[in-house]
Amino acid sequence: MARRRRAEKRKITPDPRFKNIELAQFINKVMLNGKKTTSQRIVYGALDQASEEARRPGIEVFEMAIRNTMPMVEVKSRRVGGATYQVPTEVRPERRLALAMRWIITAARSRSGRPMADRLSAELLEASRGQGTAVKRREDLYRMAEANRAFAHYRW
Repeated sequence: MARRRRAEKRKITPDPRFKNIELAQFINKVMLNGKKTTSQRIVYGALDQASEEARRPGIEVFEMAIRNTMPMVEVKSRRVGGATYQVPTEVRPERRLALAMRWIITAARSRSGRPMADRLSAELLEASRGQGTAVKRREDLYRMAEANRAFAHYRW
């Protein structure tokens, strides 16, 4: 938490090809060691492959994948009287987007063997169909929130 004032949000410039701010954020999250052109090549290559396989625009596949992985609720740990409870809480829109992107990228990186563009393309396609590791992670989170619904009154 900042002590002086609330941190100001940085303005993100849209990506060069699709002029999409969410895609620009995704490219920045894929980026390692400040190599933005490499991450752009990976993401655009993945979108091109996904559009060929899905027979619809790559940006549409990307948006559907993000929409399918965004969580609406999550569990947060709360200490109440010496016991720790997993309390289900609603997720802020910015955090929903960040979690969805992070999960897709982590799932793509955990696949092995093929180049990153291929792995990312496969993960985006699966997520757009409502399958894959990233979507499974969201469903596990929902299951945990549902199981701990009794502690929802500890939310504050």
